[in-house]
Amino acid sequence: MLQSLFIFSLAGLSKHETSQQGNYFGIAGMAIALIATILGPDAGNVGWIILAMVIGGAIGIRLAKKVEMTEMPELVAILHSFVGLAAVLVGFNSYLQHETGMEQILVNIHLTEVFLGIFIGAVTFTGFGGGVW
Repeated sequence: MLQSLFIFSLAGLSKHETSQQGNYFGIAGMAIALIATILGPDAGNVGWIILAMVIGGAIGIRLAKKVEMTEMPELVAILHSFVGLAAVLVGFNSYLQHETGMEQILVNIHLTEVFLGIFIGAVTFTGFGGGVW
């Protein structure tokens, strides 16, 4: 069900007439995902999650109010760059905190996923590869 909200969001964002509705679907989907993550059974220290959300939200609101509409593509590009950095950090953490005692095939799959996540995140963060694809 949650996936359908993101699919509807992408479908809505594909047309100018339905872009506002697409944004609402995306916001609803992300809100449900955040609530499920924060209140889920595996949630550790919720305080750190909320602190990170408040700091990130404050920075995002400040940037959104400060940036002119003509500079919006640059803002989106730098925010996507930070998403790439986050992917690198998550991949590195996954490499350090993997489960012990896995079968070798599972270890190979895990390491492949970690490599791809770090590689794609690093390319996104640095902006390298724009002309490669």
